This record gives sequence, structure tokens and C-alpha cells, in this order.
Amino acid sequence: MTRKRGLTEEAATASIDQACRMLRLPSIRQQFTDLAEGAARDQMSYRAFLAELLLAECDDRARRRSERRIKAASFPRDKSLRAFDFDANPNIDPATVNTLATCEWVKKGEPLCLIGDSGTGKSHLLIALGTEAAMHGFRVRYVLATKLVNELVEAADEKHLSKTIARYGRVDLLCIDELGYMELDRRGAELLFQVLTEREEKNSVAIASNESFSKAHMFRRTRARCRPNFTGSAATLCRRRCG
Repeated sequence: MTRKRGLTEEAATASIDQACRMLRLPSIRQQFTDLAEGAARDQMSYRAFLAELLLAECDDRARRRSERRIKAASFPRDKSLRAFDFDANPNIDPATVNTLATCEWVKKGEPLCLIGDSGTGKSHLLIALGTEAAMHGFRVRYVLATKLVNELVEAADEKHLSKTIARYGRVDLLCIDELGYMELDRRGAELLFQVLTEREEKNSVAIASNESFSKAHMFRRTRARCRPNFTGSAATLCRRRCG
């Protein structure tokens, strides 16, 4: 693009649009006119105006990255903490949930268990906290326990189990929903245990279950090993029922 001096306003706007396309600055290209008018109205300095432009681009890129992480997590539906009805379940402490929303436990690789009966808000909280983690910059994956086990069994049969386990081991937070709703056979439980072992003390796992791990019949042989891994200090909810 040839650099020109003494441009008219119309030519300058066209040049800015072309430059933003070449430099891949879509937010500046879309917002430049409004920001320029606001800068002139508020008599902003050139430096302040440039800062406004760059911050607008940075904010939009951060938003798009969050959207990509949320999409990659494969949540089945949108759930937020703002939409959670704490009044419907007084056993859930809002302060504890707000602490979890800071995602410090994910940063530290700590586990989280949400245990309670059907309809007590476990899945809502699991998805909402997973979404918060994605918005905080963490790689998240959501999966139903039965779907995960079926995938592991299929991977084992097709001789690429280690690759599948490694894929689930790489995300910062693995959200496993509906653990305990269907009993796992010994093979399924052991394969699931391999995924949990891959993540132990490295990356966080959050589990929603209708069974406490002391009564987790779905684990049978692996039950005794799983329980210590999921009663860590991530949150009081690890040791409380949601309902």
C-alpha cells in the first residue's frame, strides 16, 4: 500500500480500513469511526486516542479467545452463575461458589466434586464454573461420564487408548458430569481411573455425581483409590452435598 500525505477525510478513512484489513485489526476497523468522533469531541490527545484503539482491539481479541475456549469445551447448553437460583437450594453457599468462580483452584490443579440428588443444581454449577474457567483463560472440556467411558473402551479396542487419555490429560479442567447415574463395569471404571490418574496433581478435574465416593458402587475395585483424590481443598463443596 502506497503511503500518501495530505489525505482527505474520506481517503484517510479508506486507507485506515485497508491498513486494518492488511494488519488483521478487525475491531479497530469496525470501531475507528466512532472512536475518532468521540476523541475529537472529548479533545483527546493522540496518545490517548491510540490507546483507546489498541485497547479496543485487545478487548475484542480476548473476547473471541474466550468464545473459542467455551466452544471447544463442548458444553451441552449455556449456564451461568448469575442465572443460578441459590434460593432453590439453601445447602449451596453463594460465598463458596463465588470463591470457586475466581478459578484459583484450577490454577493450582485442585479437584472439585459436586455431590447431590437430581435437580439440585450440580450440572448447572459444573457448566457455569467450567465456563468461568474458560473465560479466565483455561482450556476446559466437558463430558458425560458414560460418554467418556464409552470413548475410552472404543479407544482401547482400536489400540489408541494412550492417545485418548493424553488428550483428556492436556486440558486445564476436565468436567465430568453425571458420574454414578449408571453403574460402570470393572473395565469401564479402570479406564476412567486411568484418565483421573493422568490428571492427578497436575490438572484439575470437576465431577458432578449423585453418589458420594464412599458409596460409589460404580467404581467397585477402584473406589478406594478414587476417594482421596477428590476430597482436596478446592472447595467446601467437595465435602458437602448439593441437596
